[in-house]
Amino acid sequence: MLLNKQQLTPPEMAAKPRGLLERLKAGETVIVAEGYLFEFERRGYLKAGAFVPEVVVEHPELVKGMYREFVHAGSDVVLAFTYYGHREKLRVIGREADLETMNRTALKLAREVADETGTLMAGNISNTTCYDPDKPETHEQSRQIFKEQIEWAVEEGADFIVGETFGFLGEATVALECIKEFGKGLPAVVTMVIHRDSEHVADGHSIVDAMKALEKGGAAVVGFNCCRGPFTTLPLIEKVKGHVKVPIAALPVLYRTDEQYPTMQSFANHKGSRAFPMDLDAFLCSRTMIAEFGQRCRELGLQYVGLCCGNASHFTRTLAESLGRTPPASKYSPDMSQHFAYGTDKKLHSLNTQKVVKLL
Repeated sequence: MLLNKQQLTPPEMAAKPRGLLERLKAGETVIVAEGYLFEFERRGYLKAGAFVPEVVVEHPELVKGMYREFVHAGSDVVLAFTYYGHREKLRVIGREADLETMNRTALKLAREVADETGTLMAGNISNTTCYDPDKPETHEQSRQIFKEQIEWAVEEGADFIVGETFGFLGEATVALECIKEFGKGLPAVVTMVIHRDSEHVADGHSIVDAMKALEKGGAAVVGFNCCRGPFTTLPLIEKVKGHVKVPIAALPVLYRTDEQYPTMQSFANHKGSRAFPMDLDAFLCSRTMIAEFGQRCRELGLQYVGLCCGNASHFTRTLAESLGRTPPASKYSPDMSQHFAYGTDKKLHSLNTQKVVKLL
């Protein structure tokens, strides 16, 4: 039997989602799962220190799996894992020959998962680690790093570009200028990292002035990511809120930073040595803390919310649920009513339960 043309058409992908700007204009909150570096390091596929995403070319199937995992947990965006996949980082580990392959593979996989799931795909550029505000030659070097990564992201179908973890406003500005010049009109999300000084960015500008400068430069979203945990990131947001008109992004790390230890790099382990990065597990936030962070973001009306280093899918699910979402992973959210010792379900053997509780 002959098949008609319609029967030969491959199954349709998920419907094309509304873009970032459309969602923001509609007042929606966009959830963005990050944290690939630390999660792949924990799983044994990425080396702490250089923190280069070699897993993209060595085990692309695992990267695609993590993309899906984060969407399953509630992320609205598949952020291509090109963070620290730039020329300067690959030069350090002697893998510059893999530069384009690494970037295009991460982007292609992200596009595939975004199309499968009806989510957005974002290209990703980051601090170059070579930018020096006092050395103009590093400004041009950074510009070339940003240019090639942005162009690859555009060619592989990114919906918007994220530029993140910039300590210097100067470097963030160069990144934003490159997105505007080479991004073919894609929206730019630009976030900065704030170290111990909660009032200023690394080149001395106040955090308010830095956010205002990025807004003036054309960023669709400005804000903060990395370094600080939820409870030392939120005060930054509160300082900036009301000074910019564009949405503010909040993407903290998953560690219990506070006034004494405002960043994950400031923690010491039980022997008094720097805990970053190998002993940070002792300082992880609880899920309840992440729920509190999400609730506070909701109260502040934040529209671009996510989690950075230390993130894992169960934290993303917790964040999504705290923002009123029910992602597919919520099917398996905890239900202690059926726990054999602590449960309240009438089908449990109550006599045995009471005996066990006394032992625990």
